[in-house]
Amino acid sequence: MWDPDKYLDYADLRARPFHDLVSRIGATAPRRVVDLGCGPGNLTVSLRSRWPSAALECSDSSPEMVTAARARGLDASLLDVRDWQPAPDTDVVVSNAVLQWVPDHASLLRSWVSSLPSGAHLAVQVPGNFNAPSHALTRQLAASPAWSSRLAEVVLREDDAVSSPLEYANLLADAGCGVDAWETTYVQPLRGPSPVLEWITGTALRPIRAALADAEWEQFRAELAPLLASAYPARADGTTWFEFRRVFFVATV
Repeated sequence: MWDPDKYLDYADLRARPFHDLVSRIGATAPRRVVDLGCGPGNLTVSLRSRWPSAALECSDSSPEMVTAARARGLDASLLDVRDWQPAPDTDVVVSNAVLQWVPDHASLLRSWVSSLPSGAHLAVQVPGNFNAPSHALTRQLAASPAWSSRLAEVVLREDDAVSSPLEYANLLADAGCGVDAWETTYVQPLRGPSPVLEWITGTALRPIRAALADAEWEQFRAELAPLLASAYPARADGTTWFEFRRVFFVATV
């Protein structure tokens, strides 16, 4: 289950990759703009502002997120990204921090590209920090004797959940696209108690939260907090730096 309120913690920092991605889309007057994995819709509304004459389509696989997006006035649909098919007039597709949850999304990308009209733009951003201490320590704790039996069915993302910018560039160039691919590591200034724990609670820890009862969840958080605090020490001024690597590409069909 996604928690829209928790996801919107640090909303400005979480939004930076989306805006950096969309800024590289060269479309001037698209007929239809699609946001796959729109979340609570706080970023989708900026697509409407940029291309006000376009039909705006958005969807998410989380009922909670779809409800939040609809509350913002968006006509959001409940849809698994793997089931999406582009309408004939789809000129821009944005997928922000979604495809890391989809095994073998390379096949999905090839399928989309083959179905989009000539000149369409496919813009994707995925996290590339699965080997960072935040994620490695989470996997380590989940695999420990105290937790492994309760979390045996939980799938936590490994570094091979996403490809490198070069691998995506080759994949899409082989599919006949023009490609702009890059990566960025944001050094995010976090504040407050257990800031890295609070950051990943809205994203990476979601599968663990779904698998545990409330008391177990609080215990898991209590055990993870000091591990993260050691890996991400706070500065004397109260800032905790959090490295946040993202992988991007914009493919033009």
